[in-house]
Amino acid sequence: MFRLWARTFKDNHMLQDICIEDGSDDTRTHKVFRALDRVCMEFDLSKPIWLDKTIHEFKRHRKARFTKDNFIDTIEFDFLEIQVIEED
Repeated sequence: MFRLWARTFKDNHMLQDICIEDGSDDTRTHKVFRALDRVCMEFDLSKPIWLDKTIHEFKRHRKARFTKDNFIDTIEFDFLEIQVIEED
């Protein structure tokens, strides 16, 4: 089972969180992108842009933060953090 945890933070306080599960046989990359799409739909956000810094952080720590620089629209929080908490 693949699980991704997503949270939004403002002033060091968590505003929202969600855990997305995916039991499909897809690649890890497809699972991450599909989970991020669901997170954005649930939180009513535009899809963030994966900057080089974000990609490097995600590859290294299985965690990434999307700040205002990653979004085209204005966001009402400081950052969106995603973290892979379980992989098959």
